[in-house]
This record gives sequence, C-alpha cells and structure tokens, in this order.
Amino acid sequence: MRHKLTVTALAALLLAACFSSCKSQFEMLLNSSDVRTKYDAAFEYFNNGKYSKAADLFESLSVQTPGMAMDDTVQYYWGLSNYKFKDYYTAETNFLKFTENYPASPFTGEAKFLRIDCLFRQTLRYELDQAPTYKALTAIGEYIAAYPTSEHVGECKDMIKELQLRLDTKAYEAAKLYYKMEDYKASRVAFRNVLKDNAENAFREDILYYTAMSSYKYAKLSVPAKQKERYLVFIDDYLNFVGELPDSPYCKELENLYKKAQKAIGRGVEDTGDDMKEKDFARERKKLLKEEGKK
Repeated sequence: MRHKLTVTALAALLLAACFSSCKSQFEMLLNSSDVRTKYDAAFEYFNNGKYSKAADLFESLSVQTPGMAMDDTVQYYWGLSNYKFKDYYTAETNFLKFTENYPASPFTGEAKFLRIDCLFRQTLRYELDQAPTYKALTAIGEYIAAYPTSEHVGECKDMIKELQLRLDTKAYEAAKLYYKMEDYKASRVAFRNVLKDNAENAFREDILYYTAMSSYKYAKLSVPAKQKERYLVFIDDYLNFVGELPDSPYCKELENLYKKAQKAIGRGVEDTGDDMKEKDFARERKKLLKEEGKK
C-alpha cells in the first residue's frame, strides 16, 4: 500500500512539474523579444485551436511589429484569435482598429465582415435595449454598400432580417402591453405609431386588428354621449382593415363588431346572406361622417 502511495505521489509531482514547465515556457515566449520565434509559436497555438494563448501572443507581438511587413498579419490574427475564442467584444474592437489602420490590407474585407458578425452576436433579445441592434444594422448596411459582390452579402441580409424582426417584435409587444392593460385609447395610439415608424412591420396584420379592437372597446366603454363619434373611429379602422386584408381570419370577428357598432349608433345592417361590398362600406362611412360633421 505504501509503495502504491509513493508511486502516486511521484506521478503527481511529475505532472505538476510538467505543467509548471509548460507554463513557464509559455510565459517565456510571451515575454520574449524574439519576434520570429514568438510569431511562429503564436500560429502554432492558433492552428492547434489554442486561441486564448494565440491571442495573448499576437497581442504581445502587436507592440513589437509596427512598421514591419508582418504587422497587419499580427493585428488581424489577434482579432481572429479572440473571435475564435468567442470573445466577440474584444474581437470587434480588434477588427475595427484593424480596418482603420490597414484599409489596403488583403485582410481588410474579411475583417470588416467579422466585425459585423461580432456586433450581430452582441445584440440582445427584443425585451432588452436595442442600441446594439441599431449599431449592427448600420455596420451591415455600410458593408453591403462597400462590398456588394461579397460572398458574405447573403449572410448579411439574413442578419438584417433577424435584427429587423427583433425591432418589429419589440415595437409590437410594447404597443400590445397597453391593450393588455385595457388602456384602449393609448393602445390605439401606440399601434398606429408603430406603423407610422415602420409601415412594413412584420406584425402589420395583427397591429391593424388590434388598432380596430382598441377603438371598438374604447367606444363601447365610453359614456353614451361620446360613443357615436368613437364608434365612427372604429368603423374607419374596420374599413381600413377589410380594404387591405379582405381574406384575413380576423375579418369575421371585426365584421360582427361592425354590425354592433352600426346598431349602437342607430344604423342597422341588413343581413342579406352576403357580405357588403367594400364600396358599400365606404359609402356608408361617408354618410355617417357627413352627419356627424353637420352636428
């Protein structure tokens, strides 16, 4: 038993000594003034997937190689090592400085794309601050304008779609919060502002639906003296909806509310078995608005 313990202890000491030796060797490289040896070692670490150590060596080299032919390579691979290590914040800074300092380098185009990818990976889910999203969208737009034939354009467009959907979702959910709180006046204003800011919002159909629902519920909950004018607002929202989206699954529900609104303001809608044509809706709306205007 004592022999086995002795062997185990010796093995542990040897491993510790080996680790200490390896660590010392790396630290010696890191502090070395031998640029070529350090440069070769940095690439050896990089090619073996040891990106953190490669990044440390390239960073150390970056203060030794200014003015040398290898300087842009060192600076680029410093950023690339951080990128591979998934330190996107540091890598983005690396690539930005690189593109500013070496606009004519053969690595510049790829560095600009990788910077965009770093920005994209730093963006946050829609519930959080979207400042990083706007920053990424600006950088992507600039890249596509500068490199319209790049092999990365397709990836950039996919990034734009995802980031824009995130912004659309945030705007839509923020407006919908008023609706959930039953503040229907505020929710209608909020939904209309969403489309005012971006008419192509991915949730346009839902936004138009909730705009109409907000105006209907606001009218229904109003004091009798205010209901007629507010039901007219709903009718306007309803006609806008069916005019744009006649095949929407929301149409049936909104049509029933339209009939109730007509009845509430003293104008019944005859049920002939056929839906009224869009022109009939528009004509009816004009009559109602004209009557309201006379008062």
